[in-house]
Amino acid sequence: MPHDLTSAPATDPLNIYRYRDSLYAVDMITAALGFDFFTWLAANPSSLAGICDHFGFRERPVDTMLTLFAANGWVEDRSGTFHATATAQEHLRAGSVWDVCPYYASLHDRPIARDYFEVLKTDKPAGWSGDKAAFDWHKAMEQEDFARKFTAAMDCRGLYLSQALAKKLDLAGRSCLLDIGAGSGIYACAIAAQHTHLKAVAFDQSPVDRIAAKLIEERGCADRVSVATGNMFDGLPSGCDVHLFSNVLHDWGVPEVKKLLAVSHAALPAGGLLIIHDAFINATKNGPLHVAEYSCLLMHSTQGKCYSTGEYSALLDEAGFDPGDYHDTAVARGFMTAIRR
Repeated sequence: MPHDLTSAPATDPLNIYRYRDSLYAVDMITAALGFDFFTWLAANPSSLAGICDHFGFRERPVDTMLTLFAANGWVEDRSGTFHATATAQEHLRAGSVWDVCPYYASLHDRPIARDYFEVLKTDKPAGWSGDKAAFDWHKAMEQEDFARKFTAAMDCRGLYLSQALAKKLDLAGRSCLLDIGAGSGIYACAIAAQHTHLKAVAFDQSPVDRIAAKLIEERGCADRVSVATGNMFDGLPSGCDVHLFSNVLHDWGVPEVKKLLAVSHAALPAGGLLIIHDAFINATKNGPLHVAEYSCLLMHSTQGKCYSTGEYSALLDEAGFDPGDYHDTAVARGFMTAIRR
């Protein structure tokens, strides 16, 4: 029998998710200690641009790094100037009697820590698991074997997260949801199961579309969840009054996010609803720590990062949407909604 997509587990898997989500954060810290970042910042409080200029780094990875350090209480943003906090000056600054940087020195040769030096300088993602020979994962998704493995990984995560999202959404008066970059289609299925008046379309490129169609059929959802094929950057199917980007925008840089929001705006009718489901940094960009840690993984291996609620609000407004509030769901994830003007 297909699994009941309106059910939920009896226990909380937060810590299980966090180990995976935070996996690369220690390497980000190790890399920063490798170029003695906190010693320099203690003597030279600086803006993000100033930090980039001094070290020859790029904005996206430095922003991710600073968010991690702010979430840990090691840097403080004072009107756009970053300062090393008392904790950082006492424990992460060379010359302090309590300096623990040598404790991290043995980790400097970890592949991911080494990767961060290049990512910080070039703003280009490294290969998954530190494999520099690996091809871009976006291109890899065009290969059947990789697409199946990656889709299965996201599907097992989505089984839990999609139900947490579906139960918090207000979709009264809406008729059809388009799940953009849908992967296995688990979010489309869970939302349709929770909101029985709604139909849904899982939209993704080939060969993911074929994988999704099979899984949707196995879940017993094919009567209300269909599949459409295409490249989301080229345009979206019409006829849906709700668009969902679930764990999609965090894979892309700002230019690509702007393009995707513009494509959504073009396909949605006036008054249409846009939902962004993701892991969000808060508006002040100093937490939550779980999300700041996860953002390091995304910054390392994709073109994106975890965006803040403030960044999304500005991007949505620029794209022609009226942004709404942020709402928590589960395991440091949540969603924002916006109405197409």
